[in-house]
Amino acid sequence: MMPAFVPSYAATVPPKDSVLTQSDSTATLNGRELKTVSVVRRKNGMMRMSGAMNGNIISKDELFKAACCNLGESFTTNPSVDLNYSDAATGAKQIKLLGLNGSYVQMLTENLPDFRGSAMPYSLGYIPGTWMKSIQVSKGAASVKNGYEGLTGQINVEYLKPEDEQGASVNMYGNTDGKFEANAEGNVHLSKKWFTNILTHYENQWGSHDMNHDGFSDMPNVRQYNLQNRWLYKDSRYIMHAGISLINEDRRSGQTFGHLSDEMKQEMSNQPQYKIGVKTNRYEGYMKHAFILNPEHGTNIALMANADMQQLDAGYGYKSYYVNEKNLYAQLMFEHNFNEFHNISTGVSLVYDYLGQLYNMQNVQNVERQRLNEKETVPGAYAQYTYNLHNKLIAMAGLRVDHSSEYGTFVTPRFHIKWQPASFVSLRLSAGKAYRSPHILAENNYLMASSRQLVIGNKHMEEAWNMGASSQFTFSIANKPLTLNAEYYYTRFSHQTVVDFDSDVHQVRIGDQAGLAYSHVFQIDATYPVLKGLTLTAAYRRNYVRENYNGVRMEKPLQSRYKGLVTASYKTPLGLWQADATLQLNGGGRMPQPYTLADGTQSWNSSFKAYPMLNLQVTRWFRHFSIYAGGENLTNKRQKNAVIDSMNPWGQQFDTNMVWGPVNGAMGYIGIRINFGRLQ
Repeated sequence: MMPAFVPSYAATVPPKDSVLTQSDSTATLNGRELKTVSVVRRKNGMMRMSGAMNGNIISKDELFKAACCNLGESFTTNPSVDLNYSDAATGAKQIKLLGLNGSYVQMLTENLPDFRGSAMPYSLGYIPGTWMKSIQVSKGAASVKNGYEGLTGQINVEYLKPEDEQGASVNMYGNTDGKFEANAEGNVHLSKKWFTNILTHYENQWGSHDMNHDGFSDMPNVRQYNLQNRWLYKDSRYIMHAGISLINEDRRSGQTFGHLSDEMKQEMSNQPQYKIGVKTNRYEGYMKHAFILNPEHGTNIALMANADMQQLDAGYGYKSYYVNEKNLYAQLMFEHNFNEFHNISTGVSLVYDYLGQLYNMQNVQNVERQRLNEKETVPGAYAQYTYNLHNKLIAMAGLRVDHSSEYGTFVTPRFHIKWQPASFVSLRLSAGKAYRSPHILAENNYLMASSRQLVIGNKHMEEAWNMGASSQFTFSIANKPLTLNAEYYYTRFSHQTVVDFDSDVHQVRIGDQAGLAYSHVFQIDATYPVLKGLTLTAAYRRNYVRENYNGVRMEKPLQSRYKGLVTASYKTPLGLWQADATLQLNGGGRMPQPYTLADGTQSWNSSFKAYPMLNLQVTRWFRHFSIYAGGENLTNKRQKNAVIDSMNPWGQQFDTNMVWGPVNGAMGYIGIRINFGRLQ
């Protein structure tokens, strides 16, 4: 049994180009065998999770199929996860899973909750792609071990490990949008027990980026420095992980006159230039200790904790927002295998959030900022039981009780079951409740970029049930495996924090909406190796999401109703060349209530149409390095009027929030990855 804080899949990723069938396997720790459960099947760099929960593990091979500059861009080939702009001016992005916003996905790094509050709008750019060893995406209410959040699922990032093979590597990347990146990673084995690695990242995106010539930047200029140092100590009965990281980022956007005529420049010079700036400093440290009491029964005690501080200083014209946020998470857990069938896990946890905020929501000079402090402490305890009958039947039931200093005591039950009646079919069911404490201004401050008045309503802890069913079938066609997956998830809210663009065209209202809100999501996908070296994946997902807006239940706006995806990956027999292509068809959807502009035209249509996106990449592999080149959004589809009334940003109709599709057009890139080998 693995130590409590080590994910069960960490030691089971198969070597390159291998296939695993479902079976028990073993890993070793200082000569002792640790029983694990293998991944069900490796397919094209993406593997199914083998336990009771439904989800995938995205391996390094899958990440190499695209540029994957950061975590957000790592889901290009994933049919379950969408990446969308939240705002056309700041570059704020969010993922969507099971038809709902990324705030309902619990973000984990190395199985520790991370990127809360003010980090949420930009956190997808805080993890460089080359730092990641794998990504685990689980769907539905997850295990109670990691807390009461994660309504639609969890995304857990596994970084490169200090104990990985010694050596250093460098990645350099540039694209036609004026972005340059450089990453360097290095591992050193100091002794048989001590290991360390250093991960570094620099990026710089410059230029005016006004492809539609509307006088407003399509994307922000971003300069980021990112550093992480990780340590590992391991003995026969004790394992310690620890590390520190820091991020410095500067985002700048707003009006840009580079592509305007002299006449328009003269006209716009009569008013102050509208500028947007977001500066972030983030510091984080973590530690994990595991004490192995009985290796034969996997009996261990683990203590895990991480703490972070984030300072964000943002300006939107004359509006401003500043936050000094501090988060602490700690957990003490115990695990024991009674025998090969029965496992128990129990633990206690503590979550502490503090946000000291100063803000001015009026676009007027020299307005005194208001103060808003938020503080919440949540101690809790959980117990989880797992029954495993030779991997043919796995049942996992968990219950946790937490007490919030703001919202009182609440109970979180969750249940997962997997049944494999035959080798070619597996079925999963899940049900569970989840809660979330919203930090409205911190999580949505980018909305201040628009002229809409930001109105914060009543705040209540979000509460919802999630239920799901999934199945996987594998058939042999022409002596090749065809894998089919089908799944359905239903989410039902009793309290939800809603961003309302519909009730008033000059306001965006954010607050609790009690009453029934729900989503239905159905997805089907298939993978088949058509030819030797060529694998195709096709997927279709349908979203049906309804939310309450001022007491009226309506379709969620700015969201595609469906998504179709086809990926093709080809590798030559010797593995020297690799080509990957991804074609997406994003379905149309509803727009918020439009209004009439000064020239008599409508601000936008009542709906948006479906649009395709095509990404391509070719990689040439050498012994110690690889060169890759490709393009994104090669269909050149972009939202023409993502910024409403862009020539008059100080007016009442200026709006940057009506984003439903790509903001920038076609982009090409080239990069090189180099492996320098051992450092000593």
